[in-house]
Amino acid sequence: MPYQWRDHQAAPDHFGAVFHELVAWPHRSLPRRGFVWFIAITAGFVALPLLAVVGSAVLWGLLPFIVVTVWGLWHAIDRSYRRAEQTREVLRFDADRLELTRHDPGREPRRFDANPYWVQVVLRPGPVESYLTLRGEGREVELGAFLAPEERRALELELRRRLADLRLRPAPPPDS
Repeated sequence: MPYQWRDHQAAPDHFGAVFHELVAWPHRSLPRRGFVWFIAITAGFVALPLLAVVGSAVLWGLLPFIVVTVWGLWHAIDRSYRRAEQTREVLRFDADRLELTRHDPGREPRRFDANPYWVQVVLRPGPVESYLTLRGEGREVELGAFLAPEERRALELELRRRLADLRLRPAPPPDS
């Protein structure tokens, strides 16, 4: 699944000693290795008709168009990869604070902060199948917009379980 849970023990930033972190990213249906094979096979199939005109002036008339076509395809897919690598959602929470940060290319990160005790995980029909949101502090934000419906359903169950465990865990004694 294109998301990963991490449980941290160290105290980074403004979170407590133990916190949960979820990182979600868009699914890549074509891995990098498949991308190389796709470009190679496409270049081979596009170049195949050129064999008929090898040794003639027609080859030099067609070759620039074929090169530009293969380069354009490579450039478009590579740009898609780079943009997808910049897109991610990071959800961090401990007993005192929940923070969701959405990173999109070319935009400032968008944040949602709330008290995890009062946050509700909502899975409902909406603009997409299995629309997953977090509701709290008077706001409702979407989580996992780029996940498939079955991935959003699985994430909803995991998130509910982790939040419930967090709410049931006794608070640590104050430092004295």
